[in-house]
Amino acid sequence: MSGILVLGAGELGLAVLEALAKHPKRNGKKVAVLLRAATSTDPERAKLLRHIRDDLHVVIETADVLAASVDDLASLFARYHTVVSCNGMGLPSGTQTKLAQAVLQAKVPRFIPWQFGMNYDIIGEGSTQDLFDEQLAVRKLLRSPDNMTTNWIIVSTGLFMSFLFLPAFGVVDIPEKTVRGLGQWDNRITVTTPVDIGTVTADVLLDPQGIERQVVFVAGGTISYGELADLVDKHYSTTFKRELWDLPILQQQLAASPSDTMVKYRDTFAQGRGVAWDKAKTVNAQRGISVTDVAKFIEGFEKS
Repeated sequence: MSGILVLGAGELGLAVLEALAKHPKRNGKKVAVLLRAATSTDPERAKLLRHIRDDLHVVIETADVLAASVDDLASLFARYHTVVSCNGMGLPSGTQTKLAQAVLQAKVPRFIPWQFGMNYDIIGEGSTQDLFDEQLAVRKLLRSPDNMTTNWIIVSTGLFMSFLFLPAFGVVDIPEKTVRGLGQWDNRITVTTPVDIGTVTADVLLDPQGIERQVVFVAGGTISYGELADLVDKHYSTTFKRELWDLPILQQQLAASPSDTMVKYRDTFAQGRGVAWDKAKTVNAQRGISVTDVAKFIEGFEKS
């Protein structure tokens, strides 16, 4: 039982792998990634695999976390000291619970689950975004008195920073020159780039400094929707239209599209609970890890 197994090599998984590869305390430690077996000869996938193997010196394991049983996954996980789940986006309900069950069955010494998001303890069960209830279920499993062997670390990061600028989410709409506030203009939200999440996660893994069985927080920035609109106006040297999606408006959106994931996110964030925290109290601030804030992120956009 040795090394670190990262589940998935999407945007976040790759960021974690790259941060582990270049961390000064890797010291030859085995790092592996779990991917589905190739079903095509896609050149982009081939390029990714070469990068993972040749540049990052990461071992590739193959399994389908959707099709595999808890027993199958536990057999694989048992070979590793640490499992990091980075394949949460888009997976069906129940997957994260299954992964946690497999980790506990395998008695993996350390586990970072897919909790790279909000402070679900504060949001609580029964939120509009029903996906969050499973996050709480995973926490219950890990915190259970029956779990005597697996040290867990939850890394709360807020929203991926790019999400604010995702057209489907609707907060910053560059083509329409519109910024929308969720709930109230002074509601705040914490956001972090995947690269920075990878950097902090790798540092916690390779230099834990006593972090175990706890929730830690990361933040690229914590910003109100009004402050976000000001930054967008400044960057584009123009005045964007400001449109408030308050709770009644979001309830109307939910009634019209009850299964729309983006609408569920909007309404949950508009409640203003568990979605923002003080950057000064984060792991990156305490350890002096440089991160990208919202102003720097916006600078990466071309002026229109």
